[in-house]
Amino acid sequence: MVLNYIWIAFFIIAFVVALVRLIFFGDYEVFPAMMDSTFSSSKTAFEISLGLTGVLALWLGVMKIGEKGGVVNVLARLLSPLFAKLFPDIPKGHPVTGSIFMNIAANMLGLDNAATPLGLKAMEQLQELNKDKETATNPMIMFLVLNTSGLTLIPVSILVYRAQQGAAQPTDVFIPILLATFFSTIVGVLVTSIWQRINLFNRVIIGTLGGACLLVSAIIWGFSQLDGETMNTVSTTVANILLMTIIVAFILSGMRKRVNVYDAFIDGAKDGFQTAVRIIPYLVAILVAIGVFRASGAMDYLIDGVANGVKACGIDADWVAALPTALMKPLSGSGARGMMVDAMQTYGADSFVGRLSCIFQGSTDTTFYILAVYFGSVGVRHTRHAVACGLLADLAGIIAAIAICYLFFS
Repeated sequence: MVLNYIWIAFFIIAFVVALVRLIFFGDYEVFPAMMDSTFSSSKTAFEISLGLTGVLALWLGVMKIGEKGGVVNVLARLLSPLFAKLFPDIPKGHPVTGSIFMNIAANMLGLDNAATPLGLKAMEQLQELNKDKETATNPMIMFLVLNTSGLTLIPVSILVYRAQQGAAQPTDVFIPILLATFFSTIVGVLVTSIWQRINLFNRVIIGTLGGACLLVSAIIWGFSQLDGETMNTVSTTVANILLMTIIVAFILSGMRKRVNVYDAFIDGAKDGFQTAVRIIPYLVAILVAIGVFRASGAMDYLIDGVANGVKACGIDADWVAALPTALMKPLSGSGARGMMVDAMQTYGADSFVGRLSCIFQGSTDTTFYILAVYFGSVGVRHTRHAVACGLLADLAGIIAAIAICYLFFS
């Protein structure tokens, strides 16, 4: 519903701006430019989807091997001590605990097809424990915030889009995305815990979150000691080593479980092909709307207005052009994806704006969409502090993404 209003607004605002330019400034080129944009954007959307097919098939094939090889179960066991403390209202040994662990683990691996059914199942089980069926409970809200903060270890789709857009090193945003999404998640957990009066001074919570913060701080400090070229080289090299290690580890996990890894890969690759075909209409819709909005001059007016305001405060405004991706992400995943692609096409995949838009895309998840789907599936109407905590996590991810992008790519 939200995306529907946004999509309509793009066209109406673009039309009004173009009309003003025609009447008051005699710009007779604006409407032909808008029409040309509709055709070129729809063609571009199809070409992008077609180009994604091979790489999506590869990565979803690898992910299917990891899924059947028990990697999700391993992650769930690793997360269980921490999550047991973050969900104190859930009775010990209740089956919902396993569903929550599996959902978060699948999300961390980017297994959306597995994560969503597990998430809906977890929400149904949480609803069984809920005395007021129309009001969200504390465990429900913590679970939602963990989903909306977007903690992902392997941002496959973003790397795929960067490769398709011709980035010299598609993986150079891998480490920055991990850092940005970490900050989003940690803030989401802390804010929700404070709101719900969860004891943050528990040994397990302090050990896990404190250790993670120290590790991330060490990574940021280490990279800050390097010059720009060396930092980019080290970041890309580490990212490629990690990704190749993950591929080999998934294959070995499949072998250990005596899975036919070739057949598992083929099953996942088929999903990749279907995914690439499935996103064509959505990508056409959003890229045409953005293309018309940009061709009318409305996008430039918006970005210039925000940039001038930022500069008036004495702050560097290079990041402002990537801001539409960040603002769209809480509302719509496909909309934010379109903004990210548009930024890479307009400014270049290896530009500061192009990279920052990718980090924005990976730093958080679609807060309002997840809230609507998960709460809507069990009939929860009163969300309490879920929206506030989710948006604060989003804000932390946006701020972290800007700072980290300056550190790595300025």
